Amino acid sequence: MTQQSILVCGAGIAGMACALGLAKKAFAVEVLAPEMVRQSPRRDEYHPRVYAISGASQKFLASLGIWDLMDAERITPVQAMEIYGDGGGRLALDAWQDARHTLTWIVESGEMERALRQALKVYGVRWHDDQLASREGDTIHTASGKSLQAQLLVGADGAKSTVRRVADIWHEFKAYGDSGLVTHLTTELPHQGVALQWFTGDAVVALLPMPDTEEGPQVSLVWSGPTEQISELMALDDAAKVERLQTWLMGVTQGRLGALRVRSKMFAFPLTFERTGMVAEGVALVGDAAHRVHPLAGQGLNLGLGDVEELIRVLAAKPVHQSVGALSMLERYKRRRAEPIAAMRVVTDSLHSLFMAPQAPVVWARNAGMSVVNQLPFIKRRLIANAAGEWLVSL
Repeated sequence: MTQQSILVCGAGIAGMACALGLAKKAFAVEVLAPEMVRQSPRRDEYHPRVYAISGASQKFLASLGIWDLMDAERITPVQAMEIYGDGGGRLALDAWQDARHTLTWIVESGEMERALRQALKVYGVRWHDDQLASREGDTIHTASGKSLQAQLLVGADGAKSTVRRVADIWHEFKAYGDSGLVTHLTTELPHQGVALQWFTGDAVVALLPMPDTEEGPQVSLVWSGPTEQISELMALDDAAKVERLQTWLMGVTQGRLGALRVRSKMFAFPLTFERTGMVAEGVALVGDAAHRVHPLAGQGLNLGLGDVEELIRVLAAKPVHQSVGALSMLERYKRRRAEPIAAMRVVTDSLHSLFMAPQAPVVWARNAGMSVVNQLPFIKRRLIANAAGEWLVSL
């Protein structure tokens, strides 16, 4: 039987960042999750899922030593954003408008995972290639029949969290009726470090700048729209799927980046809103296990890394005599994350409702509002700070 203070369940970015941060604070920490092979990708091959990393998340990853472990040539800084409405509205945000060099960074999930796993090996964090089966007090039973001891079990095991279930933490779930689709595209024109987003009335289309390939400039497509429409597309054979998507995107983007060619496999997934109780005696949830928001603001991972950073901060500040699993301390973590999570939920739900409403007065108002904001430097500076994640830090 292994004696350990903290067991992190989950092998994603939030889970590995949590384990690494705790190890750097000299906590006895281990990881419980199926081991995955994380090899350096070949040239011009990119992980299908990418994230927009805020300034706050970038600082946290840098403090863990992860930022410099990643291949700088695979990280794309975003200097500007252009947002288009469905009735002529337009909003442009440039980093220089708030005296910044960068709004955000586009980074592959696989590159962050590779760097985190490498760092965990350097710090000697023990990894149990297994799955959680059940929990009795401080005893954790795995699928293979092992028993592990942990005063604190951290659930970083995603939206279908087993930790959440075995700890009987309440969970609220709501389907948006939308799905997301991601793939990478080769563009005719260079993206110049600009992130682009279109609200079409029933969908949101984002083109995120990525490193150029031998085929030409590259962007990552993140499309969220009606599940029926995306499911119909995904049911087509590969050639028809590619042709229909490319034709549809040209209509949406109006040739902003010229011709668009699909260069990678497409992946689709349902979009949901979820919130939970976050903690129980001896248990804390982080990331998607704790909450999910609509991806139209691109802040899901940033919110999860904020959970991890705050949990580490609370644990590091606890009195020496207090258990890492004490509910009173974990409730402190929950309270400190309540405002940022609620604020992001309000922002994403409000934007979703505003830009999906079909009524003509609402369509006019949202597009007129975008054009007005585009003329107000003070408001634009606040939006730039929001994109950098500073509003979440300041709450």
